[in-house]
Amino acid sequence: MKLTASPLCLSLTLTALLLPLSSRLHAGVDSNTPPSAIVAAAGQEAPKPAPLPLHQIEGSGGLVTTLSAYIVNPQRQGQVVGLPAAGFAFVDMGHGKNIEATTLTESPISRLEIGYGWDHMCLGNLAPAIRSAGVSTYTQNEVNLQNANLRFQLVKENDFNQKWLPALTLGVHYKYNGGISEVNQQLGGALNAAGITHNSGVDVTLYASKTITQLPIPIMINVGGRATEAVWDGFGGFTDHYNFVFEGNVIIFPTSHLALGAEFKQQPKDYQAIGNLVQMESNWWTLDAAYVITKNLTVAVSYGHFGNVLNSSANGTWGLTTKWEF
Repeated sequence: MKLTASPLCLSLTLTALLLPLSSRLHAGVDSNTPPSAIVAAAGQEAPKPAPLPLHQIEGSGGLVTTLSAYIVNPQRQGQVVGLPAAGFAFVDMGHGKNIEATTLTESPISRLEIGYGWDHMCLGNLAPAIRSAGVSTYTQNEVNLQNANLRFQLVKENDFNQKWLPALTLGVHYKYNGGISEVNQQLGGALNAAGITHNSGVDVTLYASKTITQLPIPIMINVGGRATEAVWDGFGGFTDHYNFVFEGNVIIFPTSHLALGAEFKQQPKDYQAIGNLVQMESNWWTLDAAYVITKNLTVAVSYGHFGNVLNSSANGTWGLTTKWEF
Protein backbone atom coordinates (compact mmCIF):
# COMPACT_ATOMS: atom_id res chain seq x y z
CA MET A 1 0.00 0.00 0.00
CA LYS A 2 1.57 3.04 -1.14
CA LEU A 3 1.47 5.89 1.14
CA THR A 4 1.98 9.08 -0.56
CA ALA A 5 3.69 11.93 1.00
CA SER A 6 3.29 12.07 4.68
CA PRO A 7 2.45 14.94 6.87
CA LEU A 8 4.76 13.60 9.39
CA CYS A 9 7.47 15.35 7.67
CA LEU A 10 5.92 18.54 8.41
CA SER A 11 6.10 17.80 12.04
CA LEU A 12 9.04 19.83 13.02
CA THR A 13 11.63 20.34 10.71
CA LEU A 14 12.95 23.42 12.31
CA THR A 15 14.39 21.95 15.33
CA ALA A 16 17.36 20.55 13.67
CA LEU A 17 18.33 23.93 12.63
CA LEU A 18 18.78 25.21 16.07
CA LEU A 19 21.77 23.11 16.85
CA PRO A 20 24.46 25.59 15.98
CA LEU A 21 22.50 28.49 17.32
CA SER A 22 22.07 26.83 20.67
CA SER A 23 25.80 26.56 21.07
CA ARG A 24 26.09 30.32 21.04
CA LEU A 25 22.99 30.75 23.16
CA HIS A 26 23.90 28.53 26.08
CA ALA A 27 27.68 28.63 25.98
CA GLY A 28 28.02 32.38 25.75
CA VAL A 29 30.13 32.01 22.63
CA ASP A 30 30.67 34.68 20.04
CA SER A 31 28.01 34.63 17.33
CA ASN A 32 30.62 33.69 14.71
CA THR A 33 31.74 30.60 16.60
CA PRO A 34 30.44 27.33 15.07
CA PRO A 35 29.11 24.56 17.33
CA SER A 36 32.17 22.41 16.63
CA ALA A 37 34.51 25.08 18.03
CA ILE A 38 33.10 25.21 21.55
CA VAL A 39 35.63 23.69 23.93
CA ALA A 40 35.63 23.37 27.71
CA ALA A 41 38.48 24.32 29.98
CA ALA A 42 40.84 21.52 30.97
CA GLY A 43 39.19 19.09 33.35
CA GLN A 44 35.73 20.59 32.88
CA GLU A 45 32.70 19.44 30.93
CA ALA A 46 31.81 21.57 27.94
CA PRO A 47 28.57 23.57 28.31
CA LYS A 48 25.47 21.91 26.89
CA PRO A 49 24.11 23.44 23.66
CA ALA A 50 20.39 23.72 22.93
CA PRO A 51 18.51 20.43 22.34
CA LEU A 52 18.88 20.47 18.57
CA PRO A 53 18.66 19.19 15.95
CA LEU A 54 15.27 17.60 16.51
CA HIS A 55 14.44 13.99 15.86
CA GLN A 56 12.80 13.41 12.50
CA ILE A 57 10.21 10.66 12.45
CA GLU A 58 12.66 7.90 11.52
CA GLY A 59 14.72 8.50 14.66
CA SER A 60 17.69 10.51 13.34
CA GLY A 61 18.75 14.11 13.83
CA GLY A 62 16.95 16.46 11.47
CA LEU A 63 13.64 18.09 10.61
CA VAL A 64 10.94 15.55 10.82
CA THR A 65 11.32 13.98 7.39
CA THR A 66 14.63 15.41 6.24
CA LEU A 67 17.95 15.20 8.05
CA SER A 68 20.86 17.32 9.20
CA ALA A 69 24.57 16.49 9.19
CA TYR A 70 24.72 17.66 12.82
CA ILE A 71 24.64 14.90 15.45
CA VAL A 72 21.97 14.83 18.20
CA ASN A 73 23.32 15.49 21.73
CA PRO A 74 26.90 14.43 20.87
CA GLN A 75 29.53 13.58 23.44
CA ARG A 76 31.06 16.79 24.79
CA GLN A 77 34.54 17.41 26.08
CA GLY A 78 34.73 16.14 29.66
CA GLN A 79 32.07 13.46 29.17
CA VAL A 80 32.98 9.77 29.24
CA VAL A 81 30.08 9.07 26.89
CA GLY A 82 27.34 11.14 25.31
CA LEU A 83 23.82 11.14 26.78
CA PRO A 84 20.60 9.94 25.08
CA ALA A 85 17.68 11.94 23.70
CA ALA A 86 14.02 10.97 23.34
CA GLY A 87 11.29 12.46 21.17
CA PHE A 88 7.65 12.17 20.13
CA ALA A 89 5.76 13.47 17.10
CA PHE A 90 2.13 13.49 16.01
CA VAL A 91 0.83 14.41 12.56
CA ASP A 92 -2.83 14.68 11.62
CA MET A 93 -3.29 13.97 7.90
CA GLY A 94 -7.05 14.20 7.84
CA HIS A 95 -9.57 11.56 6.74
CA GLY A 96 -8.85 9.59 9.92
CA LYS A 97 -5.18 9.16 9.01
CA ASN A 98 -2.45 10.12 11.47
CA ILE A 99 1.11 9.24 12.39
CA GLU A 100 2.68 8.89 15.82
CA ALA A 101 6.46 8.64 16.09
CA THR A 102 8.45 7.68 19.19
CA THR A 103 12.19 8.20 18.77
CA LEU A 104 15.42 7.61 20.69
CA THR A 105 19.04 8.45 19.93
CA GLU A 106 22.36 7.88 21.65
CA SER A 107 25.61 9.51 20.52
CA PRO A 108 28.35 7.78 22.54
CA ILE A 109 31.10 9.76 20.79
CA SER A 110 30.99 13.13 19.10
CA ARG A 111 30.85 11.77 15.54
CA LEU A 112 28.54 8.76 15.98
CA GLU A 113 24.72 8.76 16.31
CA ILE A 114 22.72 5.59 16.94
CA GLY A 115 18.97 6.05 16.53
CA TYR A 116 15.67 4.18 16.64
CA GLY A 117 12.22 5.25 15.53
CA TRP A 118 8.88 3.46 16.00
CA ASP A 119 6.23 4.95 13.72
CA HIS A 120 2.57 3.99 13.94
CA MET A 121 0.24 5.02 11.12
CA CYS A 122 -3.54 4.79 11.25
CA LEU A 123 -4.90 4.28 7.72
CA GLY A 124 -8.18 6.04 8.44
CA ASN A 125 -10.73 5.90 5.62
CA LEU A 126 -8.73 3.40 3.56
CA ALA A 127 -10.38 0.26 4.99
CA PRO A 128 -13.96 1.47 4.28
CA ALA A 129 -12.89 2.51 0.76
CA ILE A 130 -11.39 -0.93 0.08
CA ARG A 131 -14.52 -2.68 1.33
CA SER A 132 -16.66 -0.39 -0.82
CA ALA A 133 -14.49 -1.35 -3.80
CA GLY A 134 -15.48 -4.99 -3.36
CA VAL A 135 -12.99 -6.49 -0.87
CA SER A 136 -15.55 -7.01 1.87
CA THR A 137 -13.18 -8.99 4.14
CA TYR A 138 -10.54 -6.26 4.40
CA THR A 139 -9.85 -5.25 8.05
CA GLN A 140 -6.23 -4.04 8.32
CA ASN A 141 -6.25 -0.38 9.40
CA GLU A 142 -2.71 0.32 10.57
CA VAL A 143 0.97 -0.23 9.83
CA ASN A 144 3.99 0.05 12.12
CA LEU A 145 7.35 1.12 10.73
CA GLN A 146 10.50 0.39 12.73
CA ASN A 147 13.70 2.27 11.89
CA ALA A 148 17.21 1.39 13.10
CA ASN A 149 19.73 4.11 12.20
CA LEU A 150 23.50 4.46 12.30
CA ARG A 151 25.05 7.80 11.28
CA PHE A 152 28.74 8.80 11.29
CA GLN A 153 30.01 12.35 10.85
CA LEU A 154 32.80 12.02 8.32
CA VAL A 155 33.74 15.70 8.52
CA LYS A 156 32.96 18.18 11.28
CA GLU A 157 32.00 21.72 10.41
CA ASN A 158 35.13 23.89 9.96
CA ASP A 159 37.45 20.85 10.23
CA PHE A 160 41.10 21.35 9.31
CA ASN A 161 40.71 25.07 10.16
CA GLN A 162 38.71 25.56 6.97
CA LYS A 163 35.83 27.89 7.88
CA TRP A 164 34.02 27.20 4.60
CA LEU A 165 33.86 23.46 5.24
CA PRO A 166 30.39 22.01 6.03
CA ALA A 167 29.70 19.06 8.29
CA LEU A 168 29.32 15.84 6.28
CA THR A 169 27.46 12.81 7.67
CA LEU A 170 26.86 9.35 6.21
CA GLY A 171 23.87 7.31 7.40
CA VAL A 172 22.57 3.74 7.06
CA HIS A 173 18.90 3.14 7.95
CA TYR A 174 17.24 -0.28 8.24
CA LYS A 175 13.43 -0.18 7.97
CA TYR A 176 10.88 -2.88 8.75
CA ASN A 177 7.16 -2.46 8.14
CA GLY A 178 5.00 -4.60 10.41
CA GLY A 179 1.57 -4.80 8.84
CA ILE A 180 2.22 -4.21 5.16
CA SER A 181 2.37 -7.98 4.44
CA GLU A 182 -1.08 -8.36 6.03
CA VAL A 183 -2.40 -5.49 3.92
CA ASN A 184 -1.05 -7.16 0.79
CA GLN A 185 -2.55 -10.52 1.77
CA GLN A 186 -5.98 -9.04 2.41
CA LEU A 187 -5.80 -7.27 -0.96
CA GLY A 188 -5.14 -10.59 -2.69
CA GLY A 189 -1.52 -9.72 -3.58
CA ALA A 190 -2.38 -6.38 -5.19
CA LEU A 191 0.64 -4.62 -3.68
CA ASN A 192 3.04 -7.22 -5.07
CA ALA A 193 1.43 -6.89 -8.48
CA ALA A 194 1.97 -3.11 -8.30
CA GLY A 195 5.70 -3.57 -7.58
CA ILE A 196 5.63 -3.24 -3.78
CA THR A 197 7.22 -6.58 -2.96
CA HIS A 198 9.01 -6.34 0.42
CA ASN A 199 8.29 -5.41 4.03
CA SER A 200 11.84 -4.20 4.76
CA GLY A 201 14.65 -2.23 3.16
CA VAL A 202 17.85 -0.28 3.79
CA ASP A 203 18.29 3.43 3.01
CA VAL A 204 21.66 5.16 2.66
CA THR A 205 21.90 8.92 3.22
CA LEU A 206 24.64 11.51 2.81
CA TYR A 207 24.10 15.03 4.19
CA ALA A 208 26.09 18.27 4.27
CA SER A 209 25.23 21.05 6.74
CA LYS A 210 26.57 24.57 7.12
CA THR A 211 25.54 27.42 9.43
CA ILE A 212 26.22 30.89 8.07
CA THR A 213 26.71 33.40 10.89
CA GLN A 214 28.08 36.38 8.97
CA LEU A 215 24.59 37.60 8.00
CA PRO A 216 22.25 39.72 10.18
CA ILE A 217 20.31 36.52 10.97
CA PRO A 218 22.03 33.11 11.20
CA ILE A 219 21.02 30.66 8.46
CA MET A 220 21.45 26.90 8.47
CA ILE A 221 21.50 24.95 5.22
CA ASN A 222 21.11 21.15 5.16
CA VAL A 223 21.40 19.38 1.80
CA GLY A 224 21.40 15.64 1.22
CA GLY A 225 20.65 12.64 -0.92
CA ARG A 226 19.07 9.27 -0.21
CA ALA A 227 19.27 5.88 -1.90
CA THR A 228 16.03 4.04 -1.10
CA GLU A 229 13.67 1.24 -2.09
CA ALA A 230 10.93 2.63 0.15
CA VAL A 231 7.41 3.66 -0.85
CA TRP A 232 6.35 6.66 1.16
CA ASP A 233 9.40 6.33 3.45
CA GLY A 234 8.53 2.67 4.02
CA PHE A 235 4.97 3.17 5.28
CA GLY A 236 3.82 1.74 1.97
CA GLY A 237 6.39 -1.07 1.82
CA PHE A 238 9.45 -1.48 -0.40
CA THR A 239 10.18 -2.20 -4.07
CA ASP A 240 12.96 -4.21 -5.75
CA HIS A 241 14.88 -1.21 -7.06
CA TYR A 242 16.87 1.62 -5.52
CA ASN A 243 16.04 5.20 -6.36
CA PHE A 244 18.23 8.22 -5.65
CA VAL A 245 16.32 11.23 -4.35
CA PHE A 246 17.11 14.75 -3.13
CA GLU A 247 16.27 16.11 0.33
CA GLY A 248 17.05 19.34 2.12
CA ASN A 249 15.99 22.19 4.35
CA VAL A 250 16.84 25.80 5.16
CA ILE A 251 16.41 27.40 8.58
CA ILE A 252 16.74 30.93 9.90
CA PHE A 253 17.06 32.04 13.53
CA PRO A 254 15.23 35.31 14.23
CA THR A 255 16.13 34.97 17.94
CA SER A 256 18.36 32.71 19.98
CA HIS A 257 15.37 30.53 20.94
CA LEU A 258 13.26 30.60 17.76
CA ALA A 259 13.90 28.85 14.44
CA LEU A 260 11.83 29.10 11.26
CA GLY A 261 12.41 26.68 8.43
CA ALA A 262 11.25 24.93 5.31
CA GLU A 263 12.05 21.47 4.00
CA PHE A 264 11.67 19.56 0.74
CA LYS A 265 11.74 15.78 0.27
CA GLN A 266 11.65 14.14 -3.13
CA GLN A 267 9.68 10.88 -3.32
CA PRO A 268 10.39 8.01 -5.75
CA LYS A 269 7.55 6.56 -7.79
CA ASP A 270 8.86 3.08 -8.51
CA TYR A 271 5.49 1.28 -8.40
CA GLN A 272 2.09 1.33 -10.09
CA ALA A 273 -1.04 2.97 -8.74
CA ILE A 274 -3.95 0.74 -7.73
CA GLY A 275 -6.95 2.72 -8.94
CA ASN A 276 -7.91 5.42 -6.45
CA LEU A 277 -6.97 3.27 -3.45
CA VAL A 278 -3.17 3.53 -3.75
CA GLN A 279 -2.39 6.64 -5.76
CA MET A 280 1.04 7.83 -6.87
CA GLU A 281 2.84 9.72 -4.14
CA SER A 282 4.01 13.33 -4.43
CA ASN A 283 7.06 15.22 -3.24
CA TRP A 284 6.75 16.64 0.26
CA TRP A 285 7.33 20.14 1.56
CA THR A 286 6.77 21.64 4.99
CA LEU A 287 7.00 24.94 6.85
CA ASP A 288 8.11 24.74 10.47
CA ALA A 289 8.63 26.71 13.65
CA ALA A 290 10.64 25.43 16.60
CA TYR A 291 11.22 26.93 20.04
CA VAL A 292 13.99 26.03 22.47
CA ILE A 293 12.31 26.07 25.88
CA THR A 294 15.28 24.92 27.99
CA LYS A 295 18.69 23.35 27.43
CA ASN A 296 16.91 20.01 27.40
CA LEU A 297 13.54 20.63 25.72
CA THR A 298 12.50 21.76 22.25
CA VAL A 299 8.97 21.95 20.83
CA ALA A 300 8.04 22.48 17.18
CA VAL A 301 4.93 22.83 15.02
CA SER A 302 4.68 22.27 11.29
CA TYR A 303 2.42 22.81 8.30
CA GLY A 304 2.82 20.38 5.42
CA HIS A 305 1.81 19.56 1.87
CA PHE A 306 2.11 15.85 1.03
CA GLY A 307 -0.17 15.27 -1.89
CA ASN A 308 -1.76 11.83 -2.13
CA VAL A 309 -1.74 9.54 0.90
CA LEU A 310 -3.15 6.27 -0.40
CA ASN A 311 -6.78 7.06 -1.26
CA SER A 312 -6.93 10.70 -0.09
CA SER A 313 -4.89 13.89 -0.12
CA ALA A 314 -2.86 15.24 2.79
CA ASN A 315 -2.40 18.91 1.99
CA GLY A 316 -2.66 21.62 4.59
CA THR A 317 -1.76 19.24 7.41
CA TRP A 318 -0.45 20.10 10.88
CA GLY A 319 2.01 18.39 13.19
CA LEU A 320 3.54 18.73 16.65
CA THR A 321 6.93 17.44 17.79
CA THR A 322 8.94 17.53 20.98
CA LYS A 323 12.39 16.29 22.00
CA TRP A 324 14.12 15.95 25.37
CA GLU A 325 17.88 15.64 25.71
CA PHE A 326 19.28 14.17 28.91
